[in-house]
Amino acid sequence: MSTPGVSVATLDRSGAQRFQTLRRELGVSSFGINLIVLAPGERGRIHSHARQEEVYLVLEGELTLFVEREPTVLGPDRAVRVGPGLRRQIANAGREPLVLLALGAAGEHAGRDGAAWSDWEEPGPGRPPQEVPLPEDLPSR
Repeated sequence: MSTPGVSVATLDRSGAQRFQTLRRELGVSSFGINLIVLAPGERGRIHSHARQEEVYLVLEGELTLFVEREPTVLGPDRAVRVGPGLRRQIANAGREPLVLLALGAAGEHAGRDGAAWSDWEEPGPGRPPQEVPLPEDLPSR
């Protein structure tokens, strides 16, 4: 895509890389985002963050997440947040590859700063998104 301010990355779910730094590939500056692929039996380092909270989103497989030694098992389409200061470790105790997105950030959420328009021709600075009705669905193919 060649639009300024828009970047695209392809997720490498093949496991060729254990850790794909999507933040760099996309040019993201306000939060971290990484694709992590673990083969059966692999695990990450025990680590913590002083200020950063992390969210793990399981795309494929089964995540075993240890937080302060306590395990939690999450399957596909599950997400978990781990706050700052807590030690955590990700592991693949399953029999299939584990693919997950790890998102991290520090600092307070700035609140809603969005604007919305009913259509591309609507003039002006936009309105709060909750004031703009959802558009009709695309026609069926």
